[in-house]
Amino acid sequence: MANDITGQTEPGHGKSGQTALMIGAVGVVFGDIGTSPLYAMKEALHHARAGTDPHLATYGVISLVFWALVLLVTIKYVIFLMRADNAGEGGTLALMALAQKALGRYSPTVFFLGVCGAALFYGDSIITPALSVLSAVEGVKDAPGIGHSLDQYILPIAFVILITLFLAQSRGTEKVARLFGPIMLLWFVVIAGMGVYYIIQKPAILAALSPHYGLSFLLANGVTGFIILGSVFLVVTGAEALYADMGHFGKNPISRGWIWIVFPALMLNYLGQGALTLIDPTAQSNPFWRMVPEAFYWPVLILAGLATVIASQAVITGAFSMTQQAVQLGLLPRMDIRRTSETQAGQIFVPQINTLLMIGVVFLVAVFKSSEALTSAYGIAVTGTMFISTIMAYIVIRKIWLWSRLRTLALLVPLGIIEAIFMASNLTKLLSGAWMPLAFGGILIFIMATWIKGSHILAAKATRDSLPLSDLVEMMKRRPPHRVAGTAIFLTSDADAAPVALMHNLKHNKMLHEKNVVLTVKTANTPRVDLDQRVTITPLNDDFTVVTLTFGFMETPNIPQALGICRKRGLKFDILSTSFFVGKRSVVPSANSGMPLWQDKLFIFLMKNAANPTEFFHIPPGRVVELGTQVTV
Repeated sequence: MANDITGQTEPGHGKSGQTALMIGAVGVVFGDIGTSPLYAMKEALHHARAGTDPHLATYGVISLVFWALVLLVTIKYVIFLMRADNAGEGGTLALMALAQKALGRYSPTVFFLGVCGAALFYGDSIITPALSVLSAVEGVKDAPGIGHSLDQYILPIAFVILITLFLAQSRGTEKVARLFGPIMLLWFVVIAGMGVYYIIQKPAILAALSPHYGLSFLLANGVTGFIILGSVFLVVTGAEALYADMGHFGKNPISRGWIWIVFPALMLNYLGQGALTLIDPTAQSNPFWRMVPEAFYWPVLILAGLATVIASQAVITGAFSMTQQAVQLGLLPRMDIRRTSETQAGQIFVPQINTLLMIGVVFLVAVFKSSEALTSAYGIAVTGTMFISTIMAYIVIRKIWLWSRLRTLALLVPLGIIEAIFMASNLTKLLSGAWMPLAFGGILIFIMATWIKGSHILAAKATRDSLPLSDLVEMMKRRPPHRVAGTAIFLTSDADAAPVALMHNLKHNKMLHEKNVVLTVKTANTPRVDLDQRVTITPLNDDFTVVTLTFGFMETPNIPQALGICRKRGLKFDILSTSFFVGKRSVVPSANSGMPLWQDKLFIFLMKNAANPTEFFHIPPGRVVELGTQVTV
């Protein structure tokens, strides 16, 4: 048993297991925030040159960096928010589902906040690979003996690395992920060592940890100090990954990894960069690369390249997981979700999202061309996601933790104010690049809203036009149709209504199978569902049985596997003589649907590009019968 920082225990892992998980977490969870030293201090100090006192500027920036990491990462995420887990899972959509469950009812406001958080996360997912890889490749500008002879190759090299990274996603990351932990552990040791070297030369920099310098700097510089906050926030980008990846490693390994390894290494490096700029003010132009010893420059450059690829890989994998959750929760159409590992549940690949991310990342690099320009676009999506998680955390803390309103507000209001200030600071960069993730997020929110509204319209129309299943059963008692041997399984979203495929089968084929199962697949508000709660069987009569399969929003629905549980519970049928009937809707736009005609066409486009239910539910293709119908939306 191992204790975490809150005194809780996590069963099932000894000390060696916890250490392995901690190293794995260091490799996957902290890749984004761990590569921030490459560009964060450079950007903050670049704006700080307008300050009247260079020493106060350096001390002030270091102070702001330290307290941003303490308040927003250590206190908010590591100590508090990671306790708000949904059956061990974290992240925006998991928190949304937990808040809905805590309220005991559907809340449109909470649902909308979850949609916004998910959309902003995708915006972050295209900026992180572009910025991280570019900032590492730009290290060749300060490489000894090179000068600027390789400057023209920076963008091509970045393109090759990024495109190769996305093309390799289909192979899965299980084998490569085994190296992530040791490589990132080496990265943190190296950047901490570089920091210590310069701290020893200028130990007075340690005084910068006092909040006095940060406040004095902000007050002395006014608008300039406010703008610098947007650059300072770059040091906490990636903090959301601590919470989002909690289900993969657990609270304890992530907490230990942050407190024992990542946070000390980051602060030592930031303090070292500050000390270097006090010793040599010209180092402000690129303090990280200026602090690398000449003899070790190329090894550190290669290590930085590997670290940024790992940071990019982590956020891409996070986008795949977010997509799986969004599809299961009904925010996006069904997509082709492929498992790339037999042993690790989190190893998935979503081809459509991978292609869109690759196009977005390549577009960003081509448009912004440098990490300095890209930092203007970075931050706003992360601040938005953080602020949303603070709002939803209020519901969880009040309803589940049962804190008093005063105690809850005492925790969340200061954090919310800090995040709002950072958000406002990042909005000052709106015209210089911050518009991009907001526009991208806005497009995704609109796509999700269109899919949700269109799905509700179709569901309402199907309910109005359908015949109650109980009525159909009574009608067939009075007028039995022709019977054939075997079992028919009819997939439907509404177990109370007669499935469209069943009605068409009776109408056109004029027959009924010996055994008939009306099958509904539902998504729970929990990440995973226990096998003993997976299946609900409700017999209607000798001919009809209603089966409901429930999956968590982190699970991939597999109907044949779930039907194996049905057979163990007494629902006997031969899978070889079983046919799966799927209703296929051909949707046409309508001016009176409740959505504008052009939005109808967008919804239809999304439907046409959705994954085939046969593939999505892993139904054997040779056992499927599709019966189509035309509906308006």
